[in-house]
Amino acid sequence: MTTLQTERLALRQWRDDDLDALAAMNADPEVMRYIMDGAVRDRPQTEAGLRHMVKIWEEHAFGLFAIDVRETGEFAGWAGLSVPEFLPEVMPTVEIGWRLAREHWGQGYATEAATAALRFGFEERGLERVVSIRHRENDRSRRVMEKLGMAHGFDTVVPANGQPVAVHAISRDQYLGGGAGES
Repeated sequence: MTTLQTERLALRQWRDDDLDALAAMNADPEVMRYIMDGAVRDRPQTEAGLRHMVKIWEEHAFGLFAIDVRETGEFAGWAGLSVPEFLPEVMPTVEIGWRLAREHWGQGYATEAATAALRFGFEERGLERVVSIRHRENDRSRRVMEKLGMAHGFDTVVPANGQPVAVHAISRDQYLGGGAGES
């Protein structure tokens, strides 16, 4: 099982007992505001999503990590790598993303976790390029992408729901050149 440690966080594989905390996070309208169509997810939807996250790891040898705060052991959210099939025009590619419970916003956890996940993708999985996709109005995610060294590529619309998104990217060469994780 792959686990990553940062100064303040532990990124780990998913467990069945993550469902309650994940469902609470996905039921928060502020957390879900910029996710797909902005709708919250109920417990059965979250459970199906959790099963899908486990399956991605089995299929690709990468995926989304559950994030725990090391000091408390508290579940903070997730960060990691996925395949953004919802946006066919960027395929084939790998996307880095994150979602944190609201009580963990504003502490730098998204950047810290995403930096570790990006390092994992380039250094452990040999990825050549990683994208990140955000709702155009999501300035918090834009700032994380910039801290990761990602450059804005283009704006588009998600075909399934018409949401306006911005696509950012970083290549392996850019990452190795020192762009990732700098503020």
